[in-house]
Amino acid sequence: MNMQFKIEPTIFEKFPEVVIGIVAAKGVNNEGVDSEIIDLLRSQEQRIKQEFSLETLGQVPQILAWRVAYSAFGAKPKDYRCSVENLYRMILEGIELRHINKVVDLYNYISLKHLAPVGGDDIDKVEGDIVLKLASGAEIFKPLNSQEIKSPHPGEVVYCDSREVLCRRWNWRECDKTKLTEQTENIALVVEGLPPINKEKVGEIIEELAGLLKTYCAGETKTYLLDTNNPEITI
Repeated sequence: MNMQFKIEPTIFEKFPEVVIGIVAAKGVNNEGVDSEIIDLLRSQEQRIKQEFSLETLGQVPQILAWRVAYSAFGAKPKDYRCSVENLYRMILEGIELRHINKVVDLYNYISLKHLAPVGGDDIDKVEGDIVLKLASGAEIFKPLNSQEIKSPHPGEVVYCDSREVLCRRWNWRECDKTKLTEQTENIALVVEGLPPINKEKVGEIIEELAGLLKTYCAGETKTYLLDTNNPEITI
């Protein structure tokens, strides 16, 4: 299956330094629980508890960058937090991250380790291409584990396929249709970078993530980098 992943020019007008890393993997085995992956998560939880606090988390440059980005399209950072800040806050509040499936566990580990938002889609469930754009407000969105239909606000940053929104407010909330399950075989994982996370760092992150997928989930992986000079790829 070939599909396009595109970033519309309006995104770069508003966020000129954004870099998107993609790990495309086909034929993965996402079944079962791997204790080594769980150990990786637990080690990051311990590190985070030692190095960070709820009081100062918003001052961390990688977190602050996303708070500013959310504010840029009218989302209040205290109400809508980027995915990696949500993970850090859960850990600092004493919540142990639960096992979801191997791929999600791995990308949560990478997100924690590098302080970068990471998400993913089952590309067999995607209809058409994936486009990162500013919402018109007319799109439809069905949140993860819900059949309730909502629409994004005009100007929100959203990932869409030809029928609906796949993720709202950059990485804030994913849809139900393309969620990763144990039956998922073909995936696209997305790593988002804003300074201080630059193109080189995003490249390192996606190569590490691709290596972990090969080790724990098998399959064939390819990595891609998108930025203002390369806004479209085929996966």
